[in-house]
Amino acid sequence: MKSSIEYLWKDRKRFLGMPLSFTRYRLSEDRLFCETGFLSLKSEEVLLYRVQDLRLTMGPSQRIFGVGTVCVMSSDKTAPHLDLKNVKDPRRVKELIHQQVEASKDRRRMRATELLGGEDGPCDHHTEYALEGDLYELEED
Repeated sequence: MKSSIEYLWKDRKRFLGMPLSFTRYRLSEDRLFCETGFLSLKSEEVLLYRVQDLRLTMGPSQRIFGVGTVCVMSSDKTAPHLDLKNVKDPRRVKELIHQQVEASKDRRRMRATELLGGEDGPCDHHTEYALEGDLYELEED
């Protein structure tokens, strides 16, 4: 039985630039998937509207083989930090994820801004969320 999800991007974790791994990455309009294993499968999923930050790292050996690691930081409880290791064309992948994150937040009419200060000075442990005109304030642990 085939999945009805349309994927915008798919890749595998690569070794020496070759997709010789049982770790698969997929990106849909609203989710990022990471599936590992051959006999025993483990699947992680991050909702794109929860993504807070993206980072790209490319070590010397990764640059030689044209791969890199895209680090996805999110407010997801089960996968707050998801690394897409050794993916091909990592700059394009990072930009594609960024575009989908923004589109996902727009579809939900959601924007997140950090509170930069108050009476007690800078504060980076609160986040404001505006969702369809209502304001929610969540404290991060």
